[in-house]
Amino acid sequence: MSKLSPRDNHANQKNSNKGTSGFNKQYLAVQKNRSIQKNPTSRLFKGAK
Repeated sequence: MSKLSPRDNHANQKNSNKGTSGFNKQYLAVQKNRSIQKNPTSRLFKGAK
């Protein structure tokens, strides 16, 4: 896989690549961070919205 440029980052964070066999790295990072922030047992918990 080629290196992704920062200008592609914003679009990739919102693109789950539905209908394909995988996800892009930025999307997975966003979902991981989101799950950490919403987990009440995490020290990084930001509160439920």
